[in-house]
Amino acid sequence: MHLHTALADLADPTRVRLIALLARAELSVGQLHQACRLPQSTVSRQLNRLHREGWLIRRQVGTATLYRLADLTDLPAAFWALTRDHLDAEGLYAEDVRRMDHLLAAQRVSAAEFFGQVAERWDAERRELFGQAFVLPALLALSPAGRTVADLGCGTGQTLAQLAPVACAAIGVDREPRMLDVARARVPDVQLKRGELHALPLDSDSIDAAICMLVLHHVTELAPALLEVARVLRPGGHLVIVDMIEHARDAARHRVDYPHLGFSEAGLGELARDAGLVPEAWRLLPPDPEALGPGLFVATYRS
Repeated sequence: MHLHTALADLADPTRVRLIALLARAELSVGQLHQACRLPQSTVSRQLNRLHREGWLIRRQVGTATLYRLADLTDLPAAFWALTRDHLDAEGLYAEDVRRMDHLLAAQRVSAAEFFGQVAERWDAERRELFGQAFVLPALLALSPAGRTVADLGCGTGQTLAQLAPVACAAIGVDREPRMLDVARARVPDVQLKRGELHALPLDSDSIDAAICMLVLHHVTELAPALLEVARVLRPGGHLVIVDMIEHARDAARHRVDYPHLGFSEAGLGELARDAGLVPEAWRLLPPDPEALGPGLFVATYRS
């Protein structure tokens, strides 16, 4: 910023008023118009100049443009410090500041009223606005970067579609060709392989994490399947199992004659240890009030 430009900008009362407010808060043209009681055209014109000359930073939020004071250096910073001290000492434009504080306080109240009104229906409101697909990828983003993840028994690719955006590489394995066809249409850029859990079409020590989501209760022989998972996991890799908790044989049998009606922590832990996997965690998952089947657990094992 040139010396004469900085002096000219700070010699204009309107521009000084705007800078004084934007040094306190990030504001829109409309907010500045209300705080300064200036025409919006005047505010916009002066903001454009101040932005062009390096006094302001602006950013777009939806349809609104917000402005704030830039991080000033050298002469502009020194000149503004002198101007600000003079404004504070003389109490100039204090009414602008009071109006701005009132506007911001009113907005905070409006936001509080909004959330107070929608609190009881907020879950449905958020689902309607944003859906639910973002939840799992957002949580998975907490895991270390650069990992190769395999969905073993991937079915139609529902979990793969959420794993793929946050994994370095995602691989799906399933024994059913039709399931893989649906998964291929859902996640066309993910590597899909046909294979059984007891004979995985994967190289040894090639996977950082494997997930079996509601799969093991379909598997007749668990020991060979867990040995295969241990084979393909890299040292220190993890297996995540989500499945049914052990429950009594009853009339439901959930429409399919499963080889296993759920698992206990001790029973599955013993099988995992026999396969060379170290049990790390086991916890019950919160019940879904709309679910008809038995409760679920999530368990993690380390190779």
